[in-house]
Amino acid sequence: LRRRLKLRLGSEELANDALQETYLRLKRMGQHSEVSSNPAGYLFRMAINAAADQRQADARYLTGTEVEDLLSVGADTLDPARIVHAKLEVAALEQAMQELSPRQRAILIAARVDDVSQEDLARRFAISVRMVGKELKKALEHCGRRLDRKVTQRFGPGAGKES
Repeated sequence: LRRRLKLRLGSEELANDALQETYLRLKRMGQHSEVSSNPAGYLFRMAINAAADQRQADARYLTGTEVEDLLSVGADTLDPARIVHAKLEVAALEQAMQELSPRQRAILIAARVDDVSQEDLARRFAISVRMVGKELKKALEHCGRRLDRKVTQRFGPGAGKES
């Protein structure tokens, strides 16, 4: 049985663990349980099921590297100074967006948050695609100035250059 399991599972250690678990399961079943007419096949199937259960349980555990990564991320994200800085930036962005015209604000949110194309925005606001681009650029530049950030153009002529 051990040799057959080793061939099937590809590991002597896994085969031994499966046999041990099979023994424990049989012991829990007690003497009154009925085994099929093919006891070797029944035991083999029990051992295969035990190995599958063990693999599934092992897959739930994190590796040491994954634990270290989670711990290091937690240390950085829980830094009180970073939290305060992020909240101040969000408040500054909200204030900058309130200073935009309603159309600029709507275009900026639709283009950058909702990922609406400039063509769709042009149809929505009944303006040209070029005008959508101008409004979006003005809105981004305004927010960039308020947040003291450099704004980089993503599309069109001069893409990738600071604006």
